[in-house]
Amino acid sequence: MENKLPSEYFRMVYDTFRTQGDPDRAQQQMRYMRHQFEYFGLPMPRWMPLTKELHAAYGIPSGEDLKTLVRLCFADDHREMHYFALETVQKSLKKQPADFIEFLEELICTRSWWDSVDWLAKLVGIHFKAYPELIRPVTERWMTSGNMWLQRVSMIFQLLYKEKTDAELLFGYIRRLAHSKEFFIQKGAGWALRQYAKVKPEVVVGFVESTKLAPLTRREALKNIEKR
Repeated sequence: MENKLPSEYFRMVYDTFRTQGDPDRAQQQMRYMRHQFEYFGLPMPRWMPLTKELHAAYGIPSGEDLKTLVRLCFADDHREMHYFALETVQKSLKKQPADFIEFLEELICTRSWWDSVDWLAKLVGIHFKAYPELIRPVTERWMTSGNMWLQRVSMIFQLLYKEKTDAELLFGYIRRLAHSKEFFIQKGAGWALRQYAKVKPEVVVGFVESTKLAPLTRREALKNIEKR
C-alpha cells in the first residue's frame, strides 16, 4: 500500500474517475441533479469499485490528512469526487473521536443537496451511537441554526435506529418544523415518521392525528400504514 499526500491522492482519484467516465451519461446525471454539479458520468456500480481499488492501493487517510483529502474532493465540481470523499469518511468513521461531529457538520453544509446530506445523516447516526451524549446538544444547535440541511439531519439521523429511536426527540423536532414550507423538511419529517412506523405504527398514527402537519409529511408518514 502506497502512502500519498492528500493532494497526490486527490489527483489520482480525479484522473481515475475522469478517464473512466462516460460523457453522455454525465449529461443525463447533470440534468437529473438540476445542473448543480458536474459529473464524470460514473454510476454508483462503477465509481464504488473504483473507490475500493483506490482505497486498496493508497489506504484510508487519518487525522488531518483525511480532512484535507475530503475538503479537496468537495472543492471539486464533480459529484463523484464528493461521493468518493463520503465513502472514505464512512470507512474511517469507527476510528473517529467525538469531536469528529464538527467535521460531519461542515460536510453537511458543503455542496449541500439531498444525496450527500442523506448519506451524511446516516454517518451522523452511526457517530451518535458511539457518542450518545452528543445527540441532544448537537441536534438542538442544528435545529436553531436556521440551516435547512442541518435541520433535516436532526430529524432523519435515527432512520436506522428502529425500536431504539428516541421518539420524544423525533416528534419534538418535527413539531418545531411543522410550519416549514421547505420541501426537504416536509419530506424528511414524513420519511422519519414512516421509518419509525415500521416498529411503532400505532404511536406514529397517534402523533400524526394529534399534530398539525404539512399534507406531504402526513402522506409520507402514513404511506405504508395505509397500504397495510
